[in-house]
Parts: sequence; C-alpha cells; structure tokens
Amino acid sequence: MKKIPIGISSCLLGENVRFDGGHKCDSYIVGTLGEYFDFHPFCPEVAIGLGIPRPTLHLVKTNKAIRCVGIKDPDNDVTERLREYAQQQKPAHAELCGYILKKDSPSCGMERVKVFSNGQPRREGVGIYAEEMTRNHPLLPVEEEGRLGDPGLRENFIQRVYVLYRWKQMLAEGLTPRSLTTFHARHKLIIMSHADYSDMGRLLAGVTKENLASVAGQYIVQLMEVLKTVVNRASHVNVLQHIQGYLKKELDADDKAELCEIIERYRNGEIPLIVPLTLLRHHFRKSPDPYIEDSYYMSPYPQELRLINQL
Repeated sequence: MKKIPIGISSCLLGENVRFDGGHKCDSYIVGTLGEYFDFHPFCPEVAIGLGIPRPTLHLVKTNKAIRCVGIKDPDNDVTERLREYAQQQKPAHAELCGYILKKDSPSCGMERVKVFSNGQPRREGVGIYAEEMTRNHPLLPVEEEGRLGDPGLRENFIQRVYVLYRWKQMLAEGLTPRSLTTFHARHKLIIMSHADYSDMGRLLAGVTKENLASVAGQYIVQLMEVLKTVVNRASHVNVLQHIQGYLKKELDADDKAELCEIIERYRNGEIPLIVPLTLLRHHFRKSPDPYIEDSYYMSPYPQELRLINQL
C-alpha cells in the first residue's frame, strides 16, 4: 500500500516556522506515522506573509466575532488572510485523507484555543485556518498532535484515516451499487463497534444506479460521523462476541470456554484487544469464514502500527 496523503502543521515535521523561529518536531509522527503517511506540510501564518520570527498572535472576541490579532499590535488583524489561505488550499486539502494540527495555535488549533475577552482568556476557540479548513472538508479526519498521545484518540484518528483512504480508492476505481454494498459489508463490524449500523444498512438497501451518487454521499457522511466516537471496551466486547458466533459449530467446549474467558479478561481490562483478536484469528485459520476474512475489523490498518496492542 502506498503512503496515505496527510496534511500537517509544518512545525510538527521539524520545520523552523514558528513565531519564535523554532519548531515542534514530533518524533512519533515523523518516526512512526511517517512510515505510512505522506505528509503535506502547511504553515498558514508563514504562507500569508508573516515573518520568521514574528510577533505573536492570539484570538480575541469582539462584538461576538472571533478575530486573530497581534498581542502587542491589536490592529494587526490577520483573520481574513488566514481564511483566504484556507480557501486557496481547498483543492489541495481535498486530496488528503487526514490532517494533524498544532494544538493551541490561534491559526491551527483544533479546539480549546485561548480566546481573550476583556483581557481574560477562556479555552473555547478554534484556530482561524483550522476552522475554515474543517468547514470546507467535513469528512476529513482531523486531530491535534497532543491528543495523539492518548491511545484511544490515536487509534480512532488512524482508523478514520484508513477508512477514508479506502473510500477514495473505491471512488477512483469506479463507484457501483455493488462496490458500495461491499464496502459497507467489509466495514460493518467496525461500524458495529462504534454504533448501531441498521440505519446505514437501510439506506444501502434502496441503492440503485439512478440514486447511487445521492446514497453514497449520504452514506459517507453518516459513516465518518459515526466513526468519530471513540470505542470503549464494552463495544469491542459486543463485536468480539458477535464474531465468536461464527465459530459456534467449530469450537469444542474447551476452546469455547477459553475464548469466553479471554474476552471476559479483555472486558475487565486485564489484557489488550490484540489478545482476543489473535485467538480469534487462530480459530478462523482452522475454520475460515469469507465474511470474517473480508472484514476490516480484524485488521483495520497495518499491524506494524501496533495500535490495538494498547487498547
């Protein structure tokens, strides 16, 4: 599989573009994710002509509007220039399958950016460029580098990246009713771990050549929204038990008891998700099932990322 195109704040790759002339190189992003992601760096503040180094900016609430202005020079308002840059990059952003933003930045922060009102800060803002970019591309998985330190948030982001990548691959190969329903079938167990998939199933049940584009558009919006929910252990247990049902005729009493025990130990937080998944794969190697074999739940992304080892 070729590397997946991902947008990223330039400073996270080690580029010296920050206001102080430095960078915020992230070793996990560069060293681990860089093996699988083709990073496309963006620094909106430099792109709109601000220097390196440069006077610092912050978000200010004025007349119910949020503006990005200089801390020492409030007349230096770059709000519209940041929005315009996001609009200019709209075609480039459309080619991406995810985006990693720099936290706390008045231009790039995804959430909880300080907004000053009457001189008092409140963490309630979104970076101006980030806000415009995500509004233009609501399907795009977006995360901040700081939040990627959380195993659940990291797995959730990367899973969404791979789902959107596979979706774009399918569209590039030519969308058909069959390819759409096959895509859903292969992701059904992943969807089940996040939410009830019955609404999406009913949507696809009525797909025809005539309404294909409309149904596909509705489907991917629902899918990417559902996948934003971080999966908990109880939801994974529900899927694991569902998968176990495909082995009910193949397992003897001892194997069934062992699998039930392993799933229960996962539920109790004693072992990571990789343990019951590995045992299930062992049984399905001896008793293959086409549906389970095609499902992405068992292998949602390259095993080398080791994300499920920490869940």
